[in-house]
Amino acid sequence: MKDAPAHALTLAIDARYQTLAKRIQHLPPTGSRPLTVAGKVAGWITAKATRHLVGLPGIYVEDEAVHITAAAGQRKSLNTVLAELAVALRDAGCLRTWRDELLDVVGEGRRLAVIERAAVRPLGLLTRAVHLNAWTPEGKLWIARRALSKSTDPGMWDTLVGGLAGAGESLDVSLLRESNEEAGLIASDIEDRSPLRIILRMHRRLPEGYQVEDVLVSDCILHESVTPRNLDGEVSEIRQVDIDELWAMVESGEFTREAELVILEGLRKRVREGLIR
Repeated sequence: MKDAPAHALTLAIDARYQTLAKRIQHLPPTGSRPLTVAGKVAGWITAKATRHLVGLPGIYVEDEAVHITAAAGQRKSLNTVLAELAVALRDAGCLRTWRDELLDVVGEGRRLAVIERAAVRPLGLLTRAVHLNAWTPEGKLWIARRALSKSTDPGMWDTLVGGLAGAGESLDVSLLRESNEEAGLIASDIEDRSPLRIILRMHRRLPEGYQVEDVLVSDCILHESVTPRNLDGEVSEIRQVDIDELWAMVESGEFTREAELVILEGLRKRVREGLIR
């Protein structure tokens, strides 16, 4: 693949994009309903989650939608309502793994509240994932294998850095935090990275709900003196691959869907910039 003309590589990337799009752009799960939070359209709640939230403070279920608001009569703020909602979903077996991490709840472009990370998929809430395509000076890509203990896609290959923006974090802060946790990188290691850019908004049905996620990526070249190392225990292996091996791994489905998307975007960018000829 590295010896193929840039035009041929571009066609191969485009074809792979079309195949991938069918796997990451889905309609909401059957039986789900639109969800509003504080009067703003914010997600798609599953039928199972809806059944277990009926009667909770601040939860209003209608035929066409489910609404979440502060429960003023019971002196419960919106964040409190959402915290109690998450616990109810956990106790009902609607969540995969409790994370003790808070994410922003966003509706119609506004930050409305925060919620336990594990609860976002049953509610179909928007998340933002930041990724880093880290290349070597010779044009190889650093990749990381997800630990077998991961609740999603265990053992699959991923970008070197990838994770969700936390509550109240700017996207750049999220990328710096994830880069340190997942690859031991510090700010100076990636100071020449490109600005984060949105690739697309993904809509994917999952066993526990609906993944609505903005996928963002930044690119950088790591100095040859920098060797990534995982610090948070969520990665089992880190290595670098050349373009031929990378493409073979893409074609054989060894990467998570999000990682494949980010890698294809990185390859396309390098072709445009003349770094792959």
